[in-house]
Amino acid sequence: MARRRSITLRLTLLFALASTTVLLAVGALTGFVAETHFEEQDLGELRGKLELTRHAIAKVRSTDDLAALPQQLDDALVGHPALSVAVFDHNGQPLYATPNAYFPAVLTSGTHAAPSQPARPLRWEHSGHTFMGIAAAVPAGLAGKPPFTAAIAVDIQHRQEFMRVFQESLWILFIFGMAVSAVLGWFAAHVGLSPVRRITLVAKGISASQLDDRLRLDTVPTELTDLAVSFNDMLARLEDAFRRLSNFSSDLAHELRAPISNLMTQTQVALSKTRSTAEYQEILASDLEEYDRLARMISDMLFLAQADHGLIVPQRDAVDLATELRQLIEFYEALAEESGITLTVRGTGAVTGDRLMLRRALSNLLSNALRYTERGKTIVASIAALDDGSVAVSVENPGPEIPAHHLTRLFDRFYRADPSRARGSSEVAGLGLAITKSIVDAHQGRIAVTSADGTTRFEIILPGAGGTASDRRDGA
Repeated sequence: MARRRSITLRLTLLFALASTTVLLAVGALTGFVAETHFEEQDLGELRGKLELTRHAIAKVRSTDDLAALPQQLDDALVGHPALSVAVFDHNGQPLYATPNAYFPAVLTSGTHAAPSQPARPLRWEHSGHTFMGIAAAVPAGLAGKPPFTAAIAVDIQHRQEFMRVFQESLWILFIFGMAVSAVLGWFAAHVGLSPVRRITLVAKGISASQLDDRLRLDTVPTELTDLAVSFNDMLARLEDAFRRLSNFSSDLAHELRAPISNLMTQTQVALSKTRSTAEYQEILASDLEEYDRLARMISDMLFLAQADHGLIVPQRDAVDLATELRQLIEFYEALAEESGITLTVRGTGAVTGDRLMLRRALSNLLSNALRYTERGKTIVASIAALDDGSVAVSVENPGPEIPAHHLTRLFDRFYRADPSRARGSSEVAGLGLAITKSIVDAHQGRIAVTSADGTTRFEIILPGAGGTASDRRDGA
């Protein structure tokens, strides 16, 4: 099992790592700059004293001047105890040297190769101290005398001690800064993830009875806006689904209660006294109607449950819609004549689908139209081919208009635009339009309803006989 890692811990570690990298870089740069500065400062002093020594040697014109050179250099070096100066003749014999002066041979060798330029700075240790020095060939004013070698050194032990203390202080600051960075990183991550915790609190408070909580988008960071919008949309869908489920459960209980109550009442009445065979047969016939109603309701519910889980797979046969509508009109003709209603079919068209399922969908629309059409009116079923190759089937009936706020819910289960309408025991349970929509969806079509100017129109658009809607999309 993979080990779960906290986002706060990850952000804290990343923040601490970034801060540590920056502190290390700043510390290394600071140390390098300080070291370079001190070295340039010491080198500038060495070059200045070398120039002073060169100037003093250049004044040597005689043996007396040469004898007076040490005193001149001593006077020039007053106040510079950290400096060491030595002057050597061409044989390497010292002509002048400050007390305790020590210069390695590697420094003074080779100075005659470039008499005008000092040798490169050199560092060495002597008597527990660290020195940095330079040397150069210095021409004398004595005729015929080869150049002398002047060596200048400075004790840098105090500077190295300072750099050691400085680096120790940097390390202490680095460790302290790393700890502070970790704490600040945790705090920043904790505060930065507060919107996620708010989302978590909202999610924890969600239940079937409390789905109206929403995240305030004005308090959510930009990076989490899409997540918050999706979360709110999900809650809205859940709220709508639970509301529909609650209504459906209530309606289902109501619809089942009526036939069961009728069956119980009729059975109790039948058993209340001895009856004749004809009376028992009449009661059983009435019970059979209720059983048939229950069976149809259960069958419809199973069909819708299969549709919800995508288990309805229609066959792909050529279906002549005009033929199917005419056969349905013949079936409903007796009922229509009894109600004084005329049924008319217009147009032709063929689709690819399941003939029995499409027949059931069209039958539901015609049955619904008959139920709400006034006597003496005409119901028109029309078929028309559309430009994109699909086929539109509409059932239009005159009658009372359906308010706009009911139209979007007409295809919900057990939903009725007029709940107070009295129903006989043989009336459908309000599942016809829901089943019709499921059949249309299974055929990759769409269904819509409009109601205006005293006319209600249901329209189904199905893929033509040339292929399904998805086939057309794939081939586009």
